Amino acid sequence: MTAIDAGSLAVVVPVRSDGYWTSVGRRLIRDPVAMAALAVILIIVLAAIFAPYIAPADPFRSSIVRRLRPIGTPGYWLGSDELGRDMLSRLIYGGRLSLFMGVTPVILAFVVGSTIGIFAAYVGGWVNTVVMRIIDVFFAFPSVLLAIALSGALGAGILNSIVSLTVVFVPQIARIAESVTTQTRNRDFVEAARISGAGTLTIVRVHVLGNVLGPIFVYATSLISVSMILSSGLSFLGLGVKPPEPEWGLMLNTLRTAIYSQPLIAALPGAMIFITSISFNLFSDGLRTAMEVRQ
Repeated sequence: MTAIDAGSLAVVVPVRSDGYWTSVGRRLIRDPVAMAALAVILIIVLAAIFAPYIAPADPFRSSIVRRLRPIGTPGYWLGSDELGRDMLSRLIYGGRLSLFMGVTPVILAFVVGSTIGIFAAYVGGWVNTVVMRIIDVFFAFPSVLLAIALSGALGAGILNSIVSLTVVFVPQIARIAESVTTQTRNRDFVEAARISGAGTLTIVRVHVLGNVLGPIFVYATSLISVSMILSSGLSFLGLGVKPPEPEWGLMLNTLRTAIYSQPLIAALPGAMIFITSISFNLFSDGLRTAMEVRQ
């Protein structure tokens, strides 16, 4: 009998293979810029949610004798607005409507646009052609002008602003959804599933959605910063939130007259819009980079 050298036996240690989204999360955590942007977003969101508990004053309480107090005034740490209302409290409460009007249209557009784009790309043929040509009509109008025109036609108000912005973003998301779905439906694993007898709903649910929703979601997150700027612009023009509700775009409008006497106070709502928008943009860029398979 031949003796077996124990040293020649190789011990095979199974290597744990992480899932795709686990590796994406790991790469995202290692991105300091994306994590810093996410931390800023979380702080703003939590401040808006718990505004009644952390706001130092009633955002609607006014005092003409205390109007336009400078930053650092005791009791008014970020000054007061044109009606003597505490700016810090109004900025905290203003995050509620600003975030709501910035995120809600993107969520609605994500659902509607993804459905339209995936359906058109998977069916293909003349259906895809007709749907995409209709989508191209909306691309003929700049987003800002289209949002203003729709809001002006529907009338001022939060609901009408959300509807207008949703209509603006649906074609953009539908175009991305159609593009990635067209690429996916021609992959070998989709053809193999179709040949094996899998139904259309099974193929879409198992093989298509899992591969296209990620890129669509990343693109949708990049639209949140645009949505916040557009929604604030509509409120600034009087087509969005109505006074006396605290909202950053509306606050910019009401503080226009104070730009020469208290320019820092007048710039505070714009600074909040900028910080929030750039944070969403940076986080979206980090998420897109983390989802790159080549890494």
